[in-house]
Formats: sequence, C-alpha cells, structure tokens
Amino acid sequence: MRARSAARSVRTVTQPRSSTEAQSPVHRCKRPEQGDLNVILAAKHHRKRNSHHIALDLRERLKAVKLPQGGVIKVVEAPPGPPVMATLLAEIYGPDTATRRAVAEKAKGIFHSVGYIVDIDDSYGQPRPSLSVVPDRPRLETLRVSESELYGSVSMLMNGRVLGYAQQATRTGEGREPLEIALRLPQNARYLSDTLKAMPVASSAGRLITLDEVADFEVTKGSTALFRRDGRDAEMVMAELAGRYEAPIYGIGAVNDAINKADWGSLPKPVIRLNGQPADETVPTVLWDGEWEITWVTFRDMGAAFGVALLGIYILVVAQFKNFRLPLVILTPVPLTLIGIVFGHILFSAPFSATSMIGFIALAGIIVRNSILLVDFIRHSEFDAAGNRRPLRDILLEAGATRFKPILLTALAAMIGAAVILFDPIFQGLAISLLFGLLSSTLLTVLVIPAIYIVFKEKSWEEGSDDRNCWRAEVPHTQCLQGHAAS
Repeated sequence: MRARSAARSVRTVTQPRSSTEAQSPVHRCKRPEQGDLNVILAAKHHRKRNSHHIALDLRERLKAVKLPQGGVIKVVEAPPGPPVMATLLAEIYGPDTATRRAVAEKAKGIFHSVGYIVDIDDSYGQPRPSLSVVPDRPRLETLRVSESELYGSVSMLMNGRVLGYAQQATRTGEGREPLEIALRLPQNARYLSDTLKAMPVASSAGRLITLDEVADFEVTKGSTALFRRDGRDAEMVMAELAGRYEAPIYGIGAVNDAINKADWGSLPKPVIRLNGQPADETVPTVLWDGEWEITWVTFRDMGAAFGVALLGIYILVVAQFKNFRLPLVILTPVPLTLIGIVFGHILFSAPFSATSMIGFIALAGIIVRNSILLVDFIRHSEFDAAGNRRPLRDILLEAGATRFKPILLTALAAMIGAAVILFDPIFQGLAISLLFGLLSSTLLTVLVIPAIYIVFKEKSWEEGSDDRNCWRAEVPHTQCLQGHAAS
C-alpha cells in the first residue's frame, strides 16, 4: 500500500544478509505516514566495509534529502543486544501535557546542539489530519436515507467488508491460513477527492445517491499520540549516536550539561534522573531510558554478582588456609586486571560493555588461582631439608621462578581461546577483558604478591613472631588469636 500523505518517519534498517533471508529489499508500511525500508547487505566476504560503517555512510548521504515539515529519516542498525525504542531515550514527566511538550521541545533543541546525536525524533509527532463526514439531515429526510445507511456505506468504503475466505494449499497438500476476500477502497484513495464524493450511498428506496449529496466534509487537525509508562503520562525524545561517541553515557553527559546551562525562561528547569520514575510530578523530570536503562540494570546486577563471587572465593580460601587475612592478599591482584582491560578497550576503541564486565568477573577466578599457586609455595618453603628457617626473599624469588611457568601457561591457554572472538561484534568486550586482563594480571601477580610479603611480613618473618606463623598452614587459627591476644 502507498500513502498519499507525506511520510513522517522512514526507518532505513541495515543488517547483514544470512542464508535464510530474502535476496531482495523488503518494503513494509504498517502506518500510512510511516515506512520501513530494509536494506539487506551482501555477505561479509563480498564487501570491504562492515555494516556499521555502511550505516554511517548512508546517514551522511541521506542528509541531502529534503523532507516535509515534521519529516524524519532514521538509519537504524539491527541491535546486537536487547531491542530498545532508541539508543538515546529521554522520558519527560511533568504536571500537565503543555509543560511536558514544552520541555520536550526544549530538550529536542538541546539534542540538536550535540554534534554526534543524530536521528532525533519524538513520540507525539505532528497531529494527524482528521476527515469528518457530517450528515446533512434535511437532505437525508428529503431523499429518504437514514443515517445508519449513510454510515454503513462510509464504513464499507473506508474499513471494507469481508465477503468470504479462499482456502489455500501448499504443494505438499498441507493447508495454510485462508485468504481473506474483502471489498474496500485502496489506501491511496482514502482521502478527500472527487472520487470519494461521488461514491454511491444505497437508500432503503433502492436509489443510489452520491455521498456529497447527503453529507458535508470537514478536515480538522487530529490529536497527537499519548504515551503512558507504568500509569504515568510521559513524552519521549529519541535519538541515535554516531560519529565521535556512540555509547549512550557520552550523549547523556553532554545533554545533562546542556540542560543545566540552558536558559529555561518561564519553564521550570527539569530534574534529571538516571533511574526510576519520579515520585513528584509537579516538577518536570527528564528520565533517561533506552540503552542506558539496560546498561544500568545489567551493571547493577553484575556488580552484585561480582561481590557474591568475591565473597565465595574468600570463604573458600579461608576454608583452605584457615586464616582470615591471607585471602585478602590472594585477592589483591584481582583489581589489577582493570589495568589491562582499560588499556585493551582504548587500543581497540571499544566501549566497556556488558560482555566486558562478564570477562572481568570471569578473570577473578583465574587470577585467584595464580595467587594461590604462589602463596601455597611460599607457605610450604619456609624451612629447608635440614629444618632451618630460610630467608623470606630467597623463598619469594624461588616461588616466582618455579610457579611462573604454570601461571603463564594457564594464562596463555585462556588468551588463545579468547582470541577467537576478538573481532566478534557482540563478544568483543569479553575477548578484550580476557586477553588484556590476563596479560596484565599475570605479569603483575608474580610481582605484587612477593611485594606484599616484603612490605608487610618481612620484619615479622625474620623475627619469627607469632604473626608470621599465622601464615603457615600448620598453625591453627585459634593459636594465632591467642598469640595476638597475649601480645
């Protein structure tokens, strides 16, 4: 179907082509003022650019297209994660519709002022024109036509009437859904025209009368779309990010700064919220949603999971070494993985995503294993074969030289496995975290653990105090506590 009215929003979607997809572009039109053009790309080995670079180039080319007032062209890539209404989505809450719309329009202007925020749109749009058919009652009475007959004829023209269904069958003989047979005007004819005015209206007397004989036509401005979220009225300003920054946090930060610096005049300055609907709607509020909401929830839940993982590791190490302080030393290299992770994401110009956080959590177990190898060797090498106490520095050097090879082999095995997904668009963050986190932590673990022993334990080790003995597996923890109490 074709819409006669100018399209308000055209979404151009670019995505790679799979073997199950059609080989030709598909055009869908769910609403008469909107249209979707699905651009199916060739396979990766048939093109030199990835889908994201093609989308950026397409967006630049479409800037030259002249649009009618209120028209918007969007270039939307198929998202690798959960679908959202837009990458950057601001929900505007307020006491009334007029205030919300005014704040939303001001926010749209701020969106336009940020260079890397593109495809800006809103939820309310332009009011739809409404065509009203007003019966001329004196003429209806003169021509003996009832209002129900008039409305029935108009309804059949606009909405159509189902006359029946045709059964369909495939080549295999299996039945399909019946094909509807309906009588209705085509979509491109459903507007005020001479053809519509000349449409016949059947009367009870059997006479056919043209529609304009018994009705007048009025074209009025319709209402805008109304949105509610969780029972709250809201206006939405949507946008995408392209160019300098593409993670939503950068766009949110730039818009927040502009909102705080803007002159709001007679409008109340909105309150900015990053999560959760406002409790007080008497003051306008800008609530960030879209990809930011998914990021917020994901990292909140993963942060809690990471804390539980560290607690579980701590309990296991306490159960193994019968000591409450030694696990803290073993867990010290875990934050060191962030050094390599941050460097790796900068090197590849990749955002720190949810998969990056998964890699950081997974590294905790690997790095703790390396620390345990070192600490366990140090604890069991305190005395030589003759039973004499050995110097701490000699033990640390021997531990590093002996355990470095198995630690390095463990890290290399995990790094080789992660390298396979290094250029995957979804799991690249996981690969970067594993590769560079393992590289930095492996090198730093063999340095940090001995350094901690030197700084905190060398003096007590050489003096042979009870505190030093508490690091040995042969000394029960109750004896350590008694020794500290006595001292």
